[in-house]
Amino acid sequence: MSDLAVLERPKPESLPGAATSPQIVVMKFGSSVLVSPADAPKVASDIYAEVRRGRRVVAVVSAFAGETDRLLAEARALGLVHDNSILPSYVVQGEERSAALVALACDRVGLGAQTLTVRELGLVAQGDSEHARPIRFDPAPLRRALEQHEVVVVPGYGALSPEGKVVLLGRGGSDLSALFLAAELGLSSVQLVKDVDGLYDRDPNTNIDARRYDYAGWAEAKALGGGLVQPDALDLAQARNLNVEVRNYLDGHRTVIGARSVPPRVALPHRPLRVAVAGCGVVGGGTLARLLEDPRIDVVGVLVRNPAKPRDVPGASPRQIRPLLVSEPAALMARDPDIVLEALSEADAGHAVIRAALERGIDVASANKQAVSRDPASLLALAEQNGARLLWSASIGGGVPMVETLRAARTKAPIAAFEAILNGTVNFMLERIGDGASFDAALSEARAAGFAEEDPSADLEGLDAAAKVRLLAFEAFGRMPDQEDIPRDVLSADRSAAAGARQLCRCRLEEGKLIAEVRLVAGPMDALFATLKGEGNALKVIRKDGSVVRCKGRGAGRWATAESLLADLSELAGHRAGERITGHA
Repeated sequence: MSDLAVLERPKPESLPGAATSPQIVVMKFGSSVLVSPADAPKVASDIYAEVRRGRRVVAVVSAFAGETDRLLAEARALGLVHDNSILPSYVVQGEERSAALVALACDRVGLGAQTLTVRELGLVAQGDSEHARPIRFDPAPLRRALEQHEVVVVPGYGALSPEGKVVLLGRGGSDLSALFLAAELGLSSVQLVKDVDGLYDRDPNTNIDARRYDYAGWAEAKALGGGLVQPDALDLAQARNLNVEVRNYLDGHRTVIGARSVPPRVALPHRPLRVAVAGCGVVGGGTLARLLEDPRIDVVGVLVRNPAKPRDVPGASPRQIRPLLVSEPAALMARDPDIVLEALSEADAGHAVIRAALERGIDVASANKQAVSRDPASLLALAEQNGARLLWSASIGGGVPMVETLRAARTKAPIAAFEAILNGTVNFMLERIGDGASFDAALSEARAAGFAEEDPSADLEGLDAAAKVRLLAFEAFGRMPDQEDIPRDVLSADRSAAAGARQLCRCRLEEGKLIAEVRLVAGPMDALFATLKGEGNALKVIRKDGSVVRCKGRGAGRWATAESLLADLSELAGHRAGERITGHA
């Protein structure tokens, strides 16, 4: 489970109200995006991106495509017809099922997620049992859930009558659920994530001169919207002055419906993003599996040392993978990618790939802390020189947004120091050793769980953690301690670890000098670290004004780290799309 960074001084007694805090966002995912359970991971990715921006998410979900019709047909085959008070409670099982699966997908990538059923959510509506209208909402249960979790996934479409019976909000009612919750939480906008291209001034399927709105007023939306947003939801949004951001999942375009209206314009044609992957191990293979199932992505190449070696890419066949494989960086760049995702396990090879891509003006996201920490300043300069961008959030903390947390903390006050647990493999092994397992057994379990590489020496010798300390120091202070100046304790079969021991990393600025260390520590320590379980990572940032920011979460494993790399990809893609729209690319 991961926790959103929380300011420790002054310590909030509860989650701030949405009217004064930008940290809550309501996102609605319809059945055009949640077509089947296989789509839950991509919804989790959208949610993860918002959490990484420092927000907590209320995700309102529809049933999977066709599920509502199937449930209705089953019920009516038994004689349950319209206005039957039992029917709605049966039908909303579709939304509650998709909510549970989306929450599970969020948990897999390290997000702290909870679901609320229709009854637990407590949205009250009155009127026809299949077309009721919301009248009130007690936000207390939802706020309590948000205090403890980054993501709360709730079913749309269903509500409770004033008498406590389950009712439905009409077809498209998940839109209404999301808008009513956002309004009651005091938000100014809500995201409706769909597969449509936005609001047009005429039907783009039959008229080649159709133009797309970036901002549409209420009148245009009601006249042209059709099935874009439920009409009752639009009426509610206008009455509550709530902006409705209809976001296209495929290319990220948003039509914002609200008081503002801007004349529509010609929509630029969209093409899939060309992505290359360097490395096909634990992280690279997991990332590749996600990319291959994403219609927005065209995977153009995968760099590996030995193309003849079988690859562990869940859901992909050797026939699908083999044409993508290349063994030389030049061959990968020759396939003309827009973005390179670098997930190699070797520092030299990874550094060479990053430089080769940046020299060609290709954006890069890296999960290779050894490669990036070698010279981040010069890599950033090379990127700027060639009009490219370099991101490395995935190289630190797995699924924990440590880089984003530190950057946000730095904007409030200068950083004095940080402490962290940065290696999920070592933390996992120390916990198992503390429970009585031998060193070899703990290492075998870490490998089996997908935390440890075949060669775990960088983890066990503290080199992995030291590289992450250097990168975090670069983010915190604009410079790094030399690696040889960071003392490291080694975890080995010859060195016993005390019960409760942790690999604790520290870095502080003292009289203008950076002092860092990677130590195996037992005994009293901050509860943030003492209570961290398994592969968990955690970061404590101390600012010069005495305030503290913390974050923790799943710091190792295929899916958590792959998700962070995909979030970097999403950020790079969004930047490219913005340049394209404004004519800079």
